[in-house]
Amino acid sequence: MPTTDRAARRRGIDALLRHSPLQPVFRARAARRLAVLAYHGIDDPVAFRAQMERLARTAHPVGPEQVADAAERRRPLPPRSVLVTFDDGDHTVLTHALPILARLRIPAAAYVITDLVDTDRPYWWTEAAHLVRHGGRTPALHGLGPAAAVHRLKTLPDAQRLLSLAELRATARRQAPGQRQLSAAEIRTLLDGGLTIGNHTASHPCLDRCDDDPLDAQLVDAHDRLTSWLGHPPTTFAYPNGNHDPRAETVLRTLGYRTAFLFDHRHADLAPTHRLRISRLRVNSHTGPDRFDTILSGLHPAVHRLRGGR
Repeated sequence: MPTTDRAARRRGIDALLRHSPLQPVFRARAARRLAVLAYHGIDDPVAFRAQMERLARTAHPVGPEQVADAAERRRPLPPRSVLVTFDDGDHTVLTHALPILARLRIPAAAYVITDLVDTDRPYWWTEAAHLVRHGGRTPALHGLGPAAAVHRLKTLPDAQRLLSLAELRATARRQAPGQRQLSAAEIRTLLDGGLTIGNHTASHPCLDRCDDDPLDAQLVDAHDRLTSWLGHPPTTFAYPNGNHDPRAETVLRTLGYRTAFLFDHRHADLAPTHRLRISRLRVNSHTGPDRFDTILSGLHPAVHRLRGGR
């Protein structure tokens, strides 16, 4: 989390952007675009409820099936359409997000890392940061702090990432604590509560860093396990870390996926041209109202790109 001074500066910039004379222009243009919001866990349920109440008042919430229909039939969604998504299958989607979404009747999609289901294993990037913080060492991460180490791991060939994680575990003074993950029964509870459950691979590697056979296994193994839990095959996918790979897109087409989502902080078309490469906007439950407004309008993503952000 940012320091107090840094957070105050961010809030000041967010307020300036929200009241910028460009904001109405961007807001009008955004009405003719699809906003796919990409959340992870919900660490501020009160703020998340306010965000969803705003969407219920001012936007047109849609589900991934409606997005797929619009893409396949080339019939645009209604103006101000918004799709809410959650990556990684964090347990707070069940405890915090689902009741709010159900009360407001907002459809959403949750993308699940299947190897973590029915376990208490932490996300690998959370584990890596913890291990580095507690003295874990590996040549590929020499001299890097926790955040920089995680960033570096995402750029390595995946076999090297796995080797580096094993070396961190062997050298750290303290192993990473467990983390509550969803069970298969809880995934069905999300499904019964109105959420669409999607594939987020078996273990969340960056697919563009994987060799062919591991890439195929990541997609197919997760697909098969989700099919057994849900009683039907999943048809929506989110690329881990947003890293698109054309090999993955080919596998997804073969498996019958109708939509797949990036993590590129952009709006999408109301009838997406490339339904397996749909843009999403990065947002958190603790995103303040000023920034939330400028993310929805597209002004924040535009400024982010101008500053060299990915």
